[in-house]
Amino acid sequence: MKRLILIGGPMGVGKTTVGRALQNLLPGSVFLDGDWCWDAHPFTVTEETKAMVLENIRFLLGQFLRCSAYETVIFCWVMHRQEILDAVLSGLDLKGVRVGAFSLWADSEQLARRLEREIAAGLRGADVVERSLAYLPSYDELSAEKIDTTRLSPEETARVLLNWLIGADET
Repeated sequence: MKRLILIGGPMGVGKTTVGRALQNLLPGSVFLDGDWCWDAHPFTVTEETKAMVLENIRFLLGQFLRCSAYETVIFCWVMHRQEILDAVLSGLDLKGVRVGAFSLWADSEQLARRLEREIAAGLRGADVVERSLAYLPSYDELSAEKIDTTRLSPEETARVLLNWLIGADET
């Protein structure tokens, strides 16, 4: 059975790093980051661009889910509202696909520290801390498994996801 793993969470929580670590644990897997579908300059958020990005994401996910070379598709993105999660899944043919939706989070102090390191390294703008912390409460309302990464390394978090996969595959 194919598997689609959705990893959401605020900016800086480690979605990409965890997704890559999970990919390394799973032969026959592919990793996609939703940000790749919205890497534009200037970054413009309109109804048109949001619709285009979601269509691109669904297209890529569908292509990889149909491809016999891959058993597991891992997708990460800032999915902080249920309608975003639902929009990503809408229109996908999920027959024979086990879907796991996960929200990574960390306490606000740890998340701010992680982001400040990325700002210092020139990887993010200074406004990201405030925006990311503002998203934290919204993840409580999602229909996704919540994983507290405050005291977990990316590899440990990937193992939590792997354990879910193993348990889900056995049922």
